[in-house]
Amino acid sequence: MAAPMAASMAAAAARAAAAAAAGPLRLGAVRLPGSRWSGSGSAPGRIPSAPSRCSGSGSALGRILSAPSRCSGSSSALGSLLGIPAEAPSAALGQHPPPVAADKEEQKRLLENRPNQPQNPKVLRIAIIGAPNAGKSTLSNQLLGRKVFPVSRKVHTTRCRAQGVITHEDTQLIILDTPGLINPLKAKRHNLEEAMLKDPWDSMKHADLVLVLVDVSDHWTRNSLSKEVLRCLSQFPHIPSVLVLNKVDILKKKFLLLEIATDLTEGVVNGKKLEVKSALKQDSRSSAKLPLRITRASPSESKVPGSPFEQEKNQGQEGSGSDKSSDVGGAGTGEAQGPKEDLKDVKGWPHFQEIFMLAALRGEEVDTLKRYLLMQAKPGPWEFHSDVLTNQSPQEICDNIIREKVLEYLPLEVPYGVTQVTEIWEEGECGELFIVQSLLVPRESHKRMLIGRGGKVISRIAREAGQDLMNAFLCDVCLKLKVEVKG
Repeated sequence: MAAPMAASMAAAAARAAAAAAAGPLRLGAVRLPGSRWSGSGSAPGRIPSAPSRCSGSGSALGRILSAPSRCSGSSSALGSLLGIPAEAPSAALGQHPPPVAADKEEQKRLLENRPNQPQNPKVLRIAIIGAPNAGKSTLSNQLLGRKVFPVSRKVHTTRCRAQGVITHEDTQLIILDTPGLINPLKAKRHNLEEAMLKDPWDSMKHADLVLVLVDVSDHWTRNSLSKEVLRCLSQFPHIPSVLVLNKVDILKKKFLLLEIATDLTEGVVNGKKLEVKSALKQDSRSSAKLPLRITRASPSESKVPGSPFEQEKNQGQEGSGSDKSSDVGGAGTGEAQGPKEDLKDVKGWPHFQEIFMLAALRGEEVDTLKRYLLMQAKPGPWEFHSDVLTNQSPQEICDNIIREKVLEYLPLEVPYGVTQVTEIWEEGECGELFIVQSLLVPRESHKRMLIGRGGKVISRIAREAGQDLMNAFLCDVCLKLKVEVKG
């Protein structure tokens, strides 16, 4: 049985190579089996782009296009569609990340001390942006290997910028977890802090690479990037960007991933044009093929204001003696500098270097993305000690995790009015942590909701938050919560 299978796989690879040699590539997008993808041979890997410094012969498309080998890829969605054999998975990354110091003085010392440096250090600062509730913090936690950022099904769980640190061999990745990109009107409506408007833009100013996260399970928003995300990308077009399609395990009709990817990239990935021409309507049980054509995109096809193609065109028109300012400027202001109507009819960004497909909550294909990020790191000194997992203080992590549970178990807008006050934070002789925190609510009715019948709600919040804190600090945690009405 092994011999026919090996012959079939070799034949599939030969057909793919022959198709590449013949010119523009047509790919058959068949339905990907099952609703859950996992393992090195599973579908929700990445759709690699054309040859670049970060796409090599190890990636599926790199092998087809005979790209120079600069980095080795892993099993990808495109490779699965083509029937290309998956690469053998390497050892899992970051299985034993350091815990967060439970003592605030120790954490402060780690953050302030000069970082230890390997012989040839490399570093990469990564901004993760996207609409609220796209799964940014979940992905950050999975990349780190330990939960230090709050996660909830409610929007605006992340209220300010925080950093996570991944140290692997001689490479350090700094993850800039940011609040969801929102416009000022929504921020005012939900009474959100000003930091929630500024932090994503500030993170972009310091990033070497940006991950744009999209929730493909939301059929209302999955086929277009939000205007806030597009403005952010247009304002920082010089920063390499990668599209990450999240929650693919929830999407039942897997063939839609190609259509979604085409819409979100304006049909262009790393200079290669993708054309999906649907001649047949498919359902989740259909195996009919969607022709996908990949060709070199011309600069004139890019219509996004502030894009590299657009800038080259403008520079050519202005001439060397012109001192006109470009549409991209005023970084960190939170507003696009070009006319607002420039982005009115734009749905996607045609300058993504790569596309990844994963399920962050399950951790599926997160290591594939992590290996890619490690390969993009550039020579440079580490910014944190190797024992640092996050720049947050222990109290900040505690507050965020408790607030996550409050958001999860209280209805509607009630949890957004809860104020947290830490009364006791003590370490025992054996290293255990004793925490007492008061939750202040504006109304007596909110107090009853938070306590729950027989104290079940507040007990559940304390139990689950305590478990998360134990996993973050790697020590025993005794957490007691009190509920009071604000005076």
